[in-house]
Amino acid sequence: MAFDSLTEKLSQVFKKLRGKGRLSEADVREAMREIKLALLAADVNFKVVREFVDRITARAVGGEVLESLTPAQQVIKIVNEELTAMMGGGQSKLAIASKPPTVVMLCGLQGAGKTTHCGKLALYFKNMGRRPLLAACDIYRPAAADQLKIVGEKAGIPVFSMPGGADAVTIASEAVRHAKTYGNDMVFIDTAGRLHIDEALMKELQDIRDTVSPHEILLTVDAMTGQDAVNVAEAFDAALGITGIVLTKLDGDTRGGAALSVRRVTGKPVKFSGTGEKLGDLEPFHPERMASRILGMGDVLSLIEQAQQAFDEKKAAELEKKLEKNKLDLNDFLDQLRQLKKLGPLEKVLSMMPGVNAQALKSANLDPKLMARTEAIVLSMTPKERARPEILNAARKRRIAAGSGTKVEDINRLLKNFEQMRQMVKRMNKNPKAFGWRGLPF
Repeated sequence: MAFDSLTEKLSQVFKKLRGKGRLSEADVREAMREIKLALLAADVNFKVVREFVDRITARAVGGEVLESLTPAQQVIKIVNEELTAMMGGGQSKLAIASKPPTVVMLCGLQGAGKTTHCGKLALYFKNMGRRPLLAACDIYRPAAADQLKIVGEKAGIPVFSMPGGADAVTIASEAVRHAKTYGNDMVFIDTAGRLHIDEALMKELQDIRDTVSPHEILLTVDAMTGQDAVNVAEAFDAALGITGIVLTKLDGDTRGGAALSVRRVTGKPVKFSGTGEKLGDLEPFHPERMASRILGMGDVLSLIEQAQQAFDEKKAAELEKKLEKNKLDLNDFLDQLRQLKKLGPLEKVLSMMPGVNAQALKSANLDPKLMARTEAIVLSMTPKERARPEILNAARKRRIAAGSGTKVEDINRLLKNFEQMRQMVKRMNKNPKAFGWRGLPF
């Protein structure tokens, strides 16, 4: 994640505070100095950092904190609250028109990810039961319309475009008309960008805005651009009156200061964040959850939401019955593995767990091919072998190893892990209260 380095530095500051027990005002001010340096190193806007640190210091040097039995925890609580406030306080949802279609116009500099995130947003709302339409209004970039059509095809979303010669304002207007005619309740307009802000770009965007009256004007901001992202946001807001921001490339190994600065400087909320290259890698932006991630506290709520989307309820119910009867087999193991894969890379899933060190994950050498090997092993077994793994003798294991391109040791390791899981489920069923478990799928 973009904030890995910041998370590591803040964790070190908090570790020092916890190690002191009672805190003096000097201890708090020294911690604030280190937090200030960490935020500046993350490319957070200087004015934003200064205001942030001043607010925390004013709250943290009071008697309520310094005389507390757990002053370090109180300071961390204050930092969490102020970090959440810096990013907007709470989630800001996309405005939906009372009379469809809802028109959403995306703008931004070239390379910020407008076209891809048009598709991501459309897919996000399609999965919520909407009928979106993509409008190809970038008439300057070579093959921009073709790119949007490819994105739309992958997402299963129609794309409106017009033959060469039509101007962007006409395409946007006709796209909205098309949506009304064919029952599309959302229109996402992909506009042109430039390598820099210029008068011609802004004039065209203003003309599109004045013609179709979008309900939302979202600016795509590349989190990797740091301070420049804030300047870009200010310029687009002054010219267009943006209603929100989509932060892209938050999964990159960057300093990520744009996410912390852009709301405070522009007053416009971050509504979504792009967290990967796939079309499904888009998340609503929750300031409180992002603050929790940055402070190393994980993001269990987002993980649960992703799991709910990825997991098959029918299969979960079937698994629950098997768990209660201790009748797990390798078919169930394979189903759970496939559903886990839907959540994304293992590093991403683990980074959302409380207390997991993001930097440590990088050096943990997690093998991305491990799941694929495990799946290949199980698929190389016969239905009987999957249902009754205890019948796997040496000859069967050699055959499975040859069929899956693995070694017998890999198969033995898988069977050992599976048996340990079965034994754990057995113990949980015997004494569910001891495990805080009532027979539900894990």
